[in-house]
Amino acid sequence: MDGIEIRSFVAEDRDWVVAQHADHYARAEGFDASFGVLVGGIVDDFLRSHDAEVECGWVACAGQRRLGSIFCVRVDAQTAKLRLFLMREETRGKGLGLRMLTHCMGYAKAKGYRKMQLWTHESHRAAGALYAKTGWRLTSSQKVVSFGQPLVEQHWEIVL
Repeated sequence: MDGIEIRSFVAEDRDWVVAQHADHYARAEGFDASFGVLVGGIVDDFLRSHDAEVECGWVACAGQRRLGSIFCVRVDAQTAKLRLFLMREETRGKGLGLRMLTHCMGYAKAKGYRKMQLWTHESHRAAGALYAKTGWRLTSSQKVVSFGQPLVEQHWEIVL
């Protein structure tokens, strides 16, 4: 997608990131309000205490219009966690998600992380296909009830 900038997340993006996640997953998967609360907590923790030397968030934009988000946060000295990866529906299937994912992974590798991990749900099939395509490996899955829905929780990882 031409004319798209991937810029660093700033505090003014907070409400947009939370609302996009809460609205999308309520509509697409029937998630209850607890999901938006979880996302808000993740973003607030990031804003309050992230280490700008080794952690970053990004927002894809076309002009002033926000199109997606992705975050890289520290688990430990060797491991980064991919968080809050979401693309607006109209951008899906056009390569922007791959661009954001490779940007995030490149950042993690440049910061010295040796691997990355993430948590998602089996129902996010397009994301799972993207992770598999880029070398991520599904490490575990289990049935859970989360956000008011029966789900299959997944954990993925990649060696950088």
